[in-house]
Amino acid sequence: MIASTDHLAVVLIELGLVVLALALLARLAHRFGLSPIPLYLLAGLAVGQEGIIKLDVSRDFVDTGAEIGVMLLLLALGLQFTAAELRTGLRTGWPSGLVDGALNFTPGLLAGLVLGWSPGASLLLGGVTYISSSGIISKLLGDLGRLANRETPVILTILVIEDLVMAVYLPIAAIVAAGQMLTVGSAAAAGGAFLAAAAALYFALRHGRHVSKVVTSSSDEVVLLSVIGLTLFVAGVAQYVGVSAAVGAFLIGIAVAGPVADRAAVLVGPLRDLFAAIFFFLFGLQVDPSGLGSVLVPALALAVLTGGTKLATGYWAARRAGIARSGRIRAGTALIARGEFSIIIAELGLASGIEPQLGQLAAAYVLILAVAGPLITRLSPTTSRSHKPTG
Repeated sequence: MIASTDHLAVVLIELGLVVLALALLARLAHRFGLSPIPLYLLAGLAVGQEGIIKLDVSRDFVDTGAEIGVMLLLLALGLQFTAAELRTGLRTGWPSGLVDGALNFTPGLLAGLVLGWSPGASLLLGGVTYISSSGIISKLLGDLGRLANRETPVILTILVIEDLVMAVYLPIAAIVAAGQMLTVGSAAAAGGAFLAAAAALYFALRHGRHVSKVVTSSSDEVVLLSVIGLTLFVAGVAQYVGVSAAVGAFLIGIAVAGPVADRAAVLVGPLRDLFAAIFFFLFGLQVDPSGLGSVLVPALALAVLTGGTKLATGYWAARRAGIARSGRIRAGTALIARGEFSIIIAELGLASGIEPQLGQLAAAYVLILAVAGPLITRLSPTTSRSHKPTG
């Protein structure tokens, strides 16, 4: 009993020191106007494999906390949308989603093949380079006061399409990472995941008012507990049927509408930040820093290339929507940052051992773009000319 008590005390002290260290890193990042995510990754590297300090904490506890962090990031993103905005965005923005996939998935896929990786590992790297960071970008738009800008719906629509694509991609990626062949059965499983995501999206768009009624209350405590409980439940069901838990959380955010959505976003914010920090820290904990040097050149080359393709994606999508040139540039630069889903995809590779360098390359790649993306976005034009339709 005493030994158990001593172990619990050590774990609590270590976790307390970790969270305090993350708080200091967040303070430092905010002082210089940066995203704290790269610093969280670096902190994980420092205390992980071959790191400066060896941290011994319960992996089950931290893994669960990390998963909750991703779910809360996507929940917070969904809370920024109304069902009507999402319907309009998906109806008009799907060509931008196709361009986004073609321009940003292809470089990662080809890079993996050029590096001599297996087709499965290359497929995972394509996913890493494809998807922007919903968490970083939505937070950055809020920090910069751009949520009401003309180009912001274009940006968020692309992020939504990417997150929905993940509902199909992640089950396939998990099969590939496990070294299994894409059979009729696995294709059926992926199709089932897509149908489940489509059904959940339909419910969120058509019957979200019922969800809003369930969580509405004059008490902030009731609103918070209702939203978090419903999110965890739906995310668990989504995971069980083969859809990403994060996508399930995002759809709950979409379903909650009206004034209660604004209250929920404020209440969820601190929890989102806490668990998201733990998520990025954990990934850094799993990466061997001694291997980063060998992947720095390809990571930098991929970052430059896919930073440019994301810029082109946002610029083209905003132009289709009739946004002026400065707004097109802001849309393109906002999409550059990579983060949570890129790390989730890399974790599939790490867990399966499909390619030893995948984790290091993804970590270096995310580090580069998680720093460069917000910086470039802050340097983009802050004013927009008049809204002009395109012919």
